[in-house]
Amino acid sequence: MLTRRDMLKQTGAGFGMIGLAGSLQAAGSLPKLHSPARAKRVIFLFMNGGPSHVDTFDPKPSLLKYEGQKPSGNLYRAAKGGYLPSPFKFRPHGQSGVVMSELFPHLSKRADDLCVLRSMYTDIPNHEPGLLIMNSGHLQPTRPSMGSWISYGLGSLNQNLPSFVVLAPRKPVVGPQLWSSSFLPGAHQGMSVDTNDMRVEQLVTNLKHPALDQASQRSQLDLLNALNRLHQEKRQDDAALEAQIRSMETAFNMQREASDAFDINREPANLRAAYGESTFGQSCLLARRLIEHGVRFVQVYYLHKGQNQPWDTHADNDNRHRTLCADSDRATAALLTDLKNRGLLEDTLVIWSGEFGRTPYAEVRDKGKAGRDHHHTGFTTVMAGGGVKGGLMHGSTDEFGLNAEENRMHVHDLHATILHLMGIDHEKLTYRYSGRDFRLTDVHGHVAHDIIA
Repeated sequence: MLTRRDMLKQTGAGFGMIGLAGSLQAAGSLPKLHSPARAKRVIFLFMNGGPSHVDTFDPKPSLLKYEGQKPSGNLYRAAKGGYLPSPFKFRPHGQSGVVMSELFPHLSKRADDLCVLRSMYTDIPNHEPGLLIMNSGHLQPTRPSMGSWISYGLGSLNQNLPSFVVLAPRKPVVGPQLWSSSFLPGAHQGMSVDTNDMRVEQLVTNLKHPALDQASQRSQLDLLNALNRLHQEKRQDDAALEAQIRSMETAFNMQREASDAFDINREPANLRAAYGESTFGQSCLLARRLIEHGVRFVQVYYLHKGQNQPWDTHADNDNRHRTLCADSDRATAALLTDLKNRGLLEDTLVIWSGEFGRTPYAEVRDKGKAGRDHHHTGFTTVMAGGGVKGGLMHGSTDEFGLNAEENRMHVHDLHATILHLMGIDHEKLTYRYSGRDFRLTDVHGHVAHDIIA
């Protein structure tokens, strides 16, 4: 007779497939997707702080026409500055004519791969709840993150590596809650990697035991597992114990592949240079290596050593966007090109977004260097690969970029669409906790079928 744990190990399904099987009520049968998957994996490039949509992907000529005038309506009574036109030129690119600003000279060459969602909106224009909603679908730090839900639903493509990895040079605001598994089994927690030092021995510490070889470590782990099985007999369905067992096995198995998967020095110098030598650029290259080795969900946070929200341009918006976009543009374009050249873009979904956008009107904190404030009622998210239509501009905001109007798309709709592309029905991927069924999209969310190829 196989134990429950031995059965899971031999089938290779892992804990994640229990989630999908349970949501399908498929006991006794092999788990299967709710629909054909267009994407097998996700790379989420997170622009922490909120990029300005009217300076990047959503041109608004009316801002120049009405420059200096304050927006009308009760929602904008607190606006201290008037409409602020973008100084950047916009024009169409590629055969599809996707319009983007001059801040993206490299990414514009990939215009026909881009699906530009111009009608995004969210609930609150503050960083903490905005980050939580974009990452977990809820404004309080009590729910599992999207990466954890996907790990739970689909499991890992490589049992020797975590299914969910987070790359960041420092902890963003809210920190680990953005990649928390919360009440889901602990095996689906995101593995946080400090990218300040890109040497593999610094990215993943303690890969090599200082005294024991792998055979001795395996014996040690087998002994621990035997002891844990004795505990399991008395503590049936103990999620914390299951998570601890799984984490020890994953840590041991990572010795086989992590030293390779996390080592960007194995890449040729010209490819590393194409991504750019910045932390973000090299993290994008590392993200490609990780998904190539079977990591299911990789999140790359755009952060600086001295800033938690580099895109939070309350002052000197124009110059700061020049610097930020130059780095992000080069790395993002290199990632898309690299994925496409390797045949991976077709089933890898790449997402470029912040937690919200920025106001079309000015915020004056530094005289002569106008900024833009937080803005949640209309902003832009960009997707590529993974089954979305390339060369598409979907939805629109009003003439000033204040509010999403046509084909409005809430963050819940974005999450529902991402899960659908992964082959998951967002209404069926649930987890029962504290007497109720939870899901990533809660009681909301509609799949944006118009953007699916």
